Amino acid sequence: MNFIVFDLEATCWEGKPENKVQEIIEIGAVRLSAFGEVEDTFCRFVRPVLNPSLSVFCRQLTRIEQRDIDKAAGFAKVIDEFQDWADIFYEDYLLCSWGNFDRKMLVQDCKLHKLDSEWALEHINLKRQYQDIRKLKKKRGLQAALEKEGFEFEGSPHRAIDDAKNLVKIFLKHLDEWAY
Repeated sequence: MNFIVFDLEATCWEGKPENKVQEIIEIGAVRLSAFGEVEDTFCRFVRPVLNPSLSVFCRQLTRIEQRDIDKAAGFAKVIDEFQDWADIFYEDYLLCSWGNFDRKMLVQDCKLHKLDSEWALEHINLKRQYQDIRKLKKKRGLQAALEKEGFEFEGSPHRAIDDAKNLVKIFLKHLDEWAY
């Protein structure tokens, strides 16, 4: 079993404009063995098609530059690389993210690009499970959970690979407690 701890960044705007559809612009992931050993990392930018120009809000939030997105491959190529990297078709795997947003975005972008999305359903919501494990009344953000566990956030918040690497800290601390 491989655990694929991942995070996504998506196009975004201040407020929530009704006429804007979010698309993935960055995938960051860490592949762990069944024993919690870090095997590899994955980080790619993705060029969106519906709204190819990042908003000022999105660039400031993520610190992702327009030039990085302009040079990036499209979703179909990047997701194919991600699936190969994660050994989706040859190994047992479980996608793990902090919340359901990331899984929903994978499914949504697969549908947008007319790709199969069934593989993205092998997923656990660590945020919800963490709430249960810690018996919290409400869910916590990743940074708050890291602090609660005694970890410092390393890297830049809202960068997919940094969020994924930090999530691994919580994942490993509770490795034997996740339900899947």
